[in-house]
Amino acid sequence: MKKEREKGIKIMAKVEVGQKAPDFTLYDTERKQRKLSEFMGKKTVIAFFPGAFTGICTREACKLRDDLSKLQKMGAQIVGISVDSPFANKGFADANKLSFPFLSDYGRQTIAKYGLESNNFAGLPNYLVAKRSIFITDKDGIVRFKWVTDDPGIEPNYEEISKALASIK
Repeated sequence: MKKEREKGIKIMAKVEVGQKAPDFTLYDTERKQRKLSEFMGKKTVIAFFPGAFTGICTREACKLRDDLSKLQKMGAQIVGISVDSPFANKGFADANKLSFPFLSDYGRQTIAKYGLESNNFAGLPNYLVAKRSIFITDKDGIVRFKWVTDDPGIEPNYEEISKALASIK
């Protein structure tokens, strides 16, 4: 770690199960600022996506959309986040009829707070996106489930998401 600091490499923060999820302020598809704290009071599934309009992200977003009523019956809500602009996210949300908030971390501060930075995405030098990941918080904002992959081609296990939600009181 010391050598990394000496080389000037940015050391990412990480959010672990049992910790309070870092709050954030991001723009939604209508360019309205939204904070994680406004979603507290319910279990929250925070889904980080590498990029709007990519195949796996589209499948994942649509699966979450299709599972939304089941998740709501479990007392949960969904918040999607990508580094795409609010304009691209609006097109993505509209094209896929997403009925949950889809937020823009175009400044990439939130993915840094959560330790989710993935650089050189799709072989593009310096293209920094979020690692595909799921965080589930309880009603008080404590992380109760975490899933992160370095492989953007892997979708989360949706059954694990349901099981995690069912285990949270």
